[in-house]
Amino acid sequence: MPGVLALIMAGGESPALSVLTSERSAAAVSFAGKYRIIDFTLSNCVNSGIYDVGVLTQHYPRSLHEHIGVGKPWDLDRLQGGVRVLHPWPTREGGGWQRGTADAIRYHLDIIEDRMVDTVLVLAGDHVYKMDYRPLLAMHATREADVTVAVHSVPPHESNRYGMVTIDGDGRVTRFEEKPRRTASTLASMGIYAFRKRYLVDLLRSSNAADFGREMLPKIVSEAHVTSLLFNGYWADIGTLPALYEANMALLADTPALDLYDPDWVLRTRSEERPAAQLGAEAHVERSLICDGCRVDGVVSGSVVGTGVTIGAGAVVRDSIIMPNTVIGPGSVIDRCIVDKRVLVGRNVRLGDGEDHTPNPDLPHDLNVGLTVVGKRAHFTDGVTVGRNVVIHSRAQVSADAGSGATVRA
Repeated sequence: MPGVLALIMAGGESPALSVLTSERSAAAVSFAGKYRIIDFTLSNCVNSGIYDVGVLTQHYPRSLHEHIGVGKPWDLDRLQGGVRVLHPWPTREGGGWQRGTADAIRYHLDIIEDRMVDTVLVLAGDHVYKMDYRPLLAMHATREADVTVAVHSVPPHESNRYGMVTIDGDGRVTRFEEKPRRTASTLASMGIYAFRKRYLVDLLRSSNAADFGREMLPKIVSEAHVTSLLFNGYWADIGTLPALYEANMALLADTPALDLYDPDWVLRTRSEERPAAQLGAEAHVERSLICDGCRVDGVVSGSVVGTGVTIGAGAVVRDSIIMPNTVIGPGSVIDRCIVDKRVLVGRNVRLGDGEDHTPNPDLPHDLNVGLTVVGKRAHFTDGVTVGRNVVIHSRAQVSADAGSGATVRA
């Protein structure tokens, strides 16, 4: 779509994702076995005809840089437009580390001003959804708005996770509250903002505010023309471990709310050349996603298994997320776990063992529901037992048992 520059916010640390973001940004976390979370926003852009895209990075950007490359999987390797990975740098004025979404875009105002566009579309890189941005952009132009915000209905008890929006009968935004404890509104900002280019540039040059949701939008709704578009499709903010786990498990429903198989809205990613998944003679798989390059000789139930995973004979993987290139040794049992990439699980290891749900002080309250989380490249010695609500740091060498509620550091 000409006249539009999309900027994807993909530099967040997202500490609520625990060890999964210890070596990558939230946007680069694996999802649904073979994808990264940012694939949804990138695919939405190209499926909406937007081919001028900037990806703003900061926290541990290497994984995201390698994944995006020159943008070929998304047809974004172009001489005109295409994708640019943008990151912060030290300035003579003392700037360096970006303090929030508005500050991140302020760093790149020169790029915005150089682009021959009327609209800047600001997008979150850690949300899972399929959305055609064209109706939002058309409404933005028709209403001659300064800002148009995409909103989605959320349950009242989740309002403290989002920027909550109040609108009038014409869809104009009259109030914006960032993560309120209590609110009468049930509409959450999706982190999708269409800005009139000149308004955005003037706003960022005249203000020192670091963040759109926390600082800017609550103030400008009474001064500028801020309107909204209600989105009724599937949308999940994958900013916490429970949200990541639940969104993956929801894919296993008979008719999942998020359709990954829609030929009219292809979800693109950087795929490696791998053979088809292989199931051994004793393998048993039910209600699960098994990706390319897997070798399964054990039992998999209610789980999402990423590309290149090996599950040994007699091993059991139950209600878990296993990210790419992990090896699970023979006889091991993985129950209600999130296991990151390239983890090596020895023989007869038990992860997520027992009925003890002792809370982990290193986890948010809403994660203490029996989930055990294993960081990238952790290594488990044969015969180790790990309880529930346990956090295993990236690259940890686990050679002794860890009871429920424990944290094992590298």
